[in-house]
Amino acid sequence: MVDLKFTPEIEILAAGDVPRRRHWNDVDKLQVVKESYLGHRQVTATARRHGISRSLLTTWRRQYRNGELDLETGPAFVPLTLAPDVSDPSPRAAAKNVQLEIVLRNGRRLLVSSAVDPDALARLLPVLEGR
Repeated sequence: MVDLKFTPEIEILAAGDVPRRRHWNDVDKLQVVKESYLGHRQVTATARRHGISRSLLTTWRRQYRNGELDLETGPAFVPLTLAPDVSDPSPRAAAKNVQLEIVLRNGRRLLVSSAVDPDALARLLPVLEGR
């Protein structure tokens, strides 16, 4: 009779050897998301190629569509040119102080007076966007 001794291999990991979660920066996330849009049914294949779950990539794609995944670091301003003041007898011309609505990338809406100090608004916008 053959005496077989079974000794299972046990791997003991030290505290420093435990794999940690990978933290993806926005540049890498954006690259993976763009890659997932390159062909038909690329979400699963792209996720597998980068070692992430399909649901995480789906979350990143939703964030990209909603404008939450963006590389810009500050508020974007559009150049504005004002036409010379033309005397207009309509009631519209009498309204000097109007209320402006600003829609932020995170979905929040900000209603401000047109008389607001632009410097104060520039300091306020990053705070409201959570940066």
